[in-house]
Amino acid sequence: MIEELPGTSVSAVARRLVSMRQESGVAALGRVLTLVIAATGSLDEAVVEAANDASNEHPMRVIVLLTRPEGAPRLDAEIRVGADAGASEVVVLRAYGDVCTGVESLVSGLLLPDAPVVVWWPGDAPERPGSDPLGRIAQRRITDSASITDAAEQARRIDAYTPGDTDLAWTRLTRWREHLAAMLDQPPFDAVTSVDVVGKAGSMSTQLLAAWLQLALERPTVCRLPDENQLAEGVRSVTLSRASGDAVLERVSGSRTLLRQPGHPTHEIALPRRTLSECLAEELRRLDEDVMYRRVLERLSRIRAAQEALGNRTSEWSTDHD
Repeated sequence: MIEELPGTSVSAVARRLVSMRQESGVAALGRVLTLVIAATGSLDEAVVEAANDASNEHPMRVIVLLTRPEGAPRLDAEIRVGADAGASEVVVLRAYGDVCTGVESLVSGLLLPDAPVVVWWPGDAPERPGSDPLGRIAQRRITDSASITDAAEQARRIDAYTPGDTDLAWTRLTRWREHLAAMLDQPPFDAVTSVDVVGKAGSMSTQLLAAWLQLALERPTVCRLPDENQLAEGVRSVTLSRASGDAVLERVSGSRTLLRQPGHPTHEIALPRRTLSECLAEELRRLDEDVMYRRVLERLSRIRAAQEALGNRTSEWSTDHD
């Protein structure tokens, strides 16, 4: 069920939401959190669909806030419950003009009582999410730096971290980290002497993976982000050099990777690119600080600062001189 409420108020939306639940027989009980999706411009249905899919694992209330500072002050709303909202209930708020100046007041009247709040910026995010008006009311703040390729902007995003922040560029690495950890649990058990990580030019995920490996192994690590011969997104390959030879995990398509190790046949591993729904669902499983993510950001920040001191202001780096 979808109902439009043009020219409305937050209190009217809250009252209508309660009555629609009663009319449709949808209960608010069992909702475990409120997800606020902060966006600008038009509504991206793929983002709402991802939230609906994630709600099958995390029943929640979803508030989509679209702000357009231009125009006369006005608040339009759309409420979705039942089959149109998965296991959640979705409220779409479109704020215009001066109504956009108090965004936290637009959502505070619709938050579930005594339930955690997560804010997700699927597109452009504030420079410091933890200091943003919406970010201050949230236990977790989700951004996505996949589209940020400028080294200076990436550095600002890294330095802006506050406890509770996370980024889908990190979430997309979960399967890579699992497979790499499993590689080191298999014979031969030689120590890793160096690491080489290759990814798409400017890829934040590639840099985070390289920093994670450098943090875990404390070995010289190279992060290479060439423009040529790259797959569409993210990480392309990881090479762990050992005395017995190189172990290589390399993506050859959007869903397949090859694992090559000395003395072993080449193995094909299914490693499909993670969907937006999968990444969001994973991030909603925890509402405390992701300590490992913080430590990786700290390591990456130190590495990049050392490289900049050497005159390297690109995203590519090596810890040979760190």
